[in-house]
Amino acid sequence: MTNLEQRHPREKLDMFVVEKIKKERNDYNIVELARLRIRYHNFPGARPLQQELDRILQDWGLTEEELFALSREIHSQGNIYRRTPDGEEKQDWS
Repeated sequence: MTNLEQRHPREKLDMFVVEKIKKERNDYNIVELARLRIRYHNFPGARPLQQELDRILQDWGLTEEELFALSREIHSQGNIYRRTPDGEEKQDWS
């Protein structure tokens, strides 16, 4: 890690998510990959995590544009994320 690179506060937890999503291509994992691509877009650090995201995209045979189009389509069909008991959609975009 160079002096210009930063650590993302969610990087360690997100690496667990990456390990889960790379095992299977399904609707949930597609939207999670898109969410993480957005989170780490232009982030100056977390290179190993970003490389894993690139690798998953390549393994699934998708471009980033195709990934985002799929993610938008999945979201338009309904709530892909589970709802909390009070009916709120639970997402982690931090």
